[in-house]
Amino acid sequence: MVTVTALEAELLDLAGSVPDPELPVLTLRELGVVRAVRIRGTDAVEVDLTPTYTGCPAVEAMSLDIERVLREHGVREVSVRTVLAPAWSTDDITDEGRRKLREFGIAPPRTRREDGGPVTVALGPTRTLSTPGTPPDPDPVRCPHCGSAETELLSRFSSTACKALRRCLGCREPFDHFKEL
Repeated sequence: MVTVTALEAELLDLAGSVPDPELPVLTLRELGVVRAVRIRGTDAVEVDLTPTYTGCPAVEAMSLDIERVLREHGVREVSVRTVLAPAWSTDDITDEGRRKLREFGIAPPRTRREDGGPVTVALGPTRTLSTPGTPPDPDPVRCPHCGSAETELLSRFSSTACKALRRCLGCREPFDHFKEL
């Protein structure tokens, strides 16, 4: 078990308060990408940052923003380490982050099943509405505008690689869906 000092916890909160550059409605804490802060020496801090996927173009912007915020709070030396293991998962997004995504008009990723297994991601039909003779999807992608479970996939990629573009068949509004990983 790693012991975290009060100062490290405070610096972790500061680093986590940085808005995500691609989804500024979320902080890096809510997105779950800031993993740890360690004090190194008298005036140096090391921050562990796990990108949402390897090669994420936002890592550089996140690192610079974390460095800026911590320097503004008196830390002279800040280094941000990209940590790939354990890998980030959409399960790392906090409940608050999921709420904010919905309010912002983005369907949040579905969470792990109650039995602890991973979210099933299939490359089958693109609609989440029930068709006669098939059981309804137990965890459909819901429209963040009206809440309907009757949605369809328009494109597996949207404004960022971690989102898909969907449309609600109820209110007919298009929306982004943060894909499960």
